[in-house]
This record gives sequence, structure tokens and C-alpha cells, in this order.
Amino acid sequence: MTEDLNWAVGGEAGDGIDSTGKIFAQALSRAGRHVFTSKDFASRIRGGYTAYKVRTSVDRVESVVDRLDILIALTERTVEENMDELHDDSIIIFDGERSMMSDFQAPGEMFGLDVPLKRLAEEAGGAIMRNIVALGAACEVSDFPIENLDESLEKRFGNKGESIVANNKEAARLGQEYVQEEYDLSTPYELETTDSDYVLLNGDEAIGMGAIAAGCRFYAGYPITPATDVMTYLKGRIERFGGNVVQAEDELSAINMALGAARAGARSMTATSGPGIDLMAETFGLVATSETPLVIADVMRSGPSTGMPTKQEQGDLNMALYGGHGEIPRFVLAPSSVSECFWKTVEAFNLAEQYQTPVYILSDLAMAVTEQTFPPEVFDMDEVEINRGKVVDEDSIEEWQDDAGHFKPHAITEDGVSPRAFPGTEEGAHMSTGLEHDELGRRTESTDMRIEQVDKRNRKVETAREEEELSPREFGDEDSDNLVVSWGSNEGALREAIDLLEDDGVDIRVLSVPYLFPRPDLTEEFERAEEVVVVECNATGQFADVLEHDTLQRVQRVNKYNGVRFKADELAGELKEALGIVDEAEVQA
Repeated sequence: MTEDLNWAVGGEAGDGIDSTGKIFAQALSRAGRHVFTSKDFASRIRGGYTAYKVRTSVDRVESVVDRLDILIALTERTVEENMDELHDDSIIIFDGERSMMSDFQAPGEMFGLDVPLKRLAEEAGGAIMRNIVALGAACEVSDFPIENLDESLEKRFGNKGESIVANNKEAARLGQEYVQEEYDLSTPYELETTDSDYVLLNGDEAIGMGAIAAGCRFYAGYPITPATDVMTYLKGRIERFGGNVVQAEDELSAINMALGAARAGARSMTATSGPGIDLMAETFGLVATSETPLVIADVMRSGPSTGMPTKQEQGDLNMALYGGHGEIPRFVLAPSSVSECFWKTVEAFNLAEQYQTPVYILSDLAMAVTEQTFPPEVFDMDEVEINRGKVVDEDSIEEWQDDAGHFKPHAITEDGVSPRAFPGTEEGAHMSTGLEHDELGRRTESTDMRIEQVDKRNRKVETAREEEELSPREFGDEDSDNLVVSWGSNEGALREAIDLLEDDGVDIRVLSVPYLFPRPDLTEEFERAEEVVVVECNATGQFADVLEHDTLQRVQRVNKYNGVRFKADELAGELKEALGIVDEAEVQA
């Protein structure tokens, strides 16, 4: 049985690459196999190279690797783009009847399967199904029962009628039968199926699911790659729980709408990417000064400016930590996996209301578009807890009134958190403003009150340091002198890189940090290590800078900023180089 198979489909934007990949990924997951996907796509509607890759195994997979076993190549450029990952046993499925592939020959010892995708699709009912024909061929060469494809086709095309579903099933079987009849294949690939039941979703969907589970009832956003899927997931689902989704005219409107809903007492959020965060910065300060709970998801992409909208980067850290004029207390959470996108979103809503602050969920494109399998129990809704913070009602509001009976929404408190009264609370009428204010919310220019209010708001962060569990996640060899620190979506590649390094006799200890502000003090961890390496997807080492400032210690840096996520085998090599470890084979060479 093939323990780990890497499959891809590639062509031009507009060729149905995304839907083809999703259909195959769903079929694999429904057959009880783990799946980890990645996408390479251009920021245009039609034209430009695009690919959808699926890594699958009966064991859990958490990263992409530099190996491609089966490639559906709709254009010759697809082969060129993936040449570094192809190997002697790779199988390339292509349509030699298409003019652009008519002269194609599989390179080296690779095996080329010339399948008339368009002609067979037309026999099944339409040329548009040529990719489904290719999926049938892929099922044959990987010994994957084609019946597992049927359920995915039914889910994908069921709303278009039974005849469309039947035509697609027929297209897949024509592809399978053509390979059976025309080629005497003996491939090394055989995909085992199991009885396991897995959930397949991406990071944006997990954020949306976490928001609903956390009780979010209002979302406002503006479409922007790669954050749009958060809104897409919520639309049609949040309404079932009494919530609403609003597509605003721009990001300024979106965050202001979300702020208004939060002031009205609803759990509220917005999601965007770097350019949108820039536009939201002014209202971000209003959220903090008015002490309004709000969750903001920043799904990072390559910048600055428009940058590369469809490429990976972790370049917004400084903006999340320091963005906005003045000094703004905040929380910054960075989920490190698709499943953690769910749980950190739940946590973000609780922190927002407990401390009445804005909370950033700092995700990125790699997680946003990655579809990964999980056992359903990973998302156990019985484990979701809701904490709405220091909410007062008619019975407790008297404690927070002045001598004239006015409610104090910005009362000076020891922990920095003032009482909160929802609209309609008897005797809880109050005002808040972006201007500096007194305890009643009325604007003030009192220097003493200014100091008291600033200190009060900042005490929230110190209270959180004392009361919240901010420890990093640790894995690898706990006794190793080689310490690697990471944040965000690099964790999966790091987990698999550890296994590769262990095979080479290299041990490392990893700290994955999901709490970026407030964050844990890693000074002692750095002091006990001989070498410290910080891994991140940006050019300047933004988190490395932060940690050097915190610990007063220099660190090694492994940075990637070409728009592509880390791969496990690539990262293992980068870490060896950073640690000064040289392979004996390389020395002999």
C-alpha cells in the first residue's frame, strides 16, 4: 500500500482546477484517508498558472513536501512548474489531442498517460467534464476505488440535477476505462481506504465555524483575498442562529458596522487581509478607547500595497502588534493549524468580552486555502465555553453608579476592566466616545483623568498576563540544546521536519507561540539553549526582532518570503544550515 501519495492538477486559471482538486480531496477524506492540500493560483479570473495539490496518507499529514507522484497536466507549463518535484516513478496524465500538448513527451523515466480528456468528456455529455475524466484516470493509476469519487460528485453537482451527476460519474468511468484498455500499467501506487470518518475544511472555514460556535451574531466584511471565505462560510449558516452577514462597501464601513453591532451587545467580528487592516486602523483605536469587544481576523498575504494577493507571507505582525496611532491595548492570537483556527476564534471572542478590547486573529493564506482532515471530535462543541465578561444587570448595576445614579461604563478598576451594560439595561444608559473621557464616558481634558484612563486600559493586558495561560506549545526533544521558535502556520512543516531531522541524528526542541500579545517570556528558554532559531515567512524576521528585544539575546533566523509556504523537507535542510550541521555526504562530495 502507498503510505503517502502526492497528487496535483494544474493548468490555467479558469480551467476548473480548484473544483477538481476539492472533489478529489473530498473523495479521499470520505474514503478514510488523511488529506493536506495546497494551492498555487494567480490573482486573476482567467489565465495564469494555477495548481491544486493533495497530499494523502492513512496517517495524519501536516505539510507539503518536495515530491509529486501523479500530475494531471492540462498545459505543458504545468509540467515545467512542477519539474523539481517530479521523479522517475511520477505519472503525468495529459491530453495529447489538445494542440498545446500534442508534442508533449514525459521527461526522463517518468510515465506519460495520453488520455483524450476532452473527447471522452464530450461522450459523457460535455467537454466541461474533461477534468472529471482525468480524475477517473487518476483513480485507475492509484488503484483508488472510483466508487469513492461518486459521493463527492453527488455533493458537488447534486443541486444541478440527477442527470448532471450521472454525466460526471460516466465521465470519470470513461477516464478509468480508457487507461485500463490502452495501458498495461504496473504502478507503485495503491491507495488504501479505511472506515475512519474525517471532517475536511480550510482555515477560513474553521474561523467561520469557530465564530458561530462562540456565539457571533454579526459579521461585516468586504471581499478580499484570502479572507473572503470567512464571509462565504458564515453566509447561509449564521442566519440559522439568528445572526446576520453584511457585505460592506469597503473595509472602513465593515469595521464600523461591526463596532456598532458590538456596542449594541452582539458578539461581532470582521475579517480582511493586510490592505484592509491598513484602512481599519483608525476605527481599531476607537474600538480600544471606547472599550468595545471586537474580533478582527487578519488573513495575511504578501505585501506591501497590493503585493501578491494569492501568495503566502507573515508580514503583518508589526501592524498587528503596533498598528494604530497612540498606544492601544490589544490581543493578538496566531493559530498554527486549521483546527486551531476554530479554537482560537472561540477564545478570541471570550478575550474580547472579558477585557473589552479588540482581538486580532492573525491567520495567513497558507492556512486559509489549505484543506485538511480532522476527526470530528477535534471540534467538540460541548467543549466550547462562553465568557461574556463583566456584564451588569438591573440587580448589580447600583454598584457601578455615581452619587447621582449615573452608570459608569469606564469606571476605574483594579484589573483595568470596567463594567458593561447592554442596551436596554435598566439604569444602564451611558455614552462612549473616541475622545478621552471620564468614568461616565463624557469627554475630558483633565490631565489626572487622562492618566487614570490610560493606565486603566493598559492594566487589562497585565491582568491577562496574570490570569490567562499564555504558554507556548512544545514538541520535539525537550532535552535538546537546539531550540526552534515559530508562530502561525509553520508548525505543521516543523512537526514533520523534526522526524526528518531525527532520521539524520539531529535533535531539536520546538516552541510554537500562539499568543503574540500579550506573549510568554521566553528568556529562560533562550538561556538554557545553545542555539536559538526563529522560523517565519517574512523577509526581516519580525518575530525574531520581538524576541531579541524581549530576551536581550541574539537568534538565528530562517526566513522565507518568496510567496510559498515552508515544506517539511526544505525546512529540515534550512534548520541544519542555521544550526551549522553539515551532512557527511556533502563533506565527502
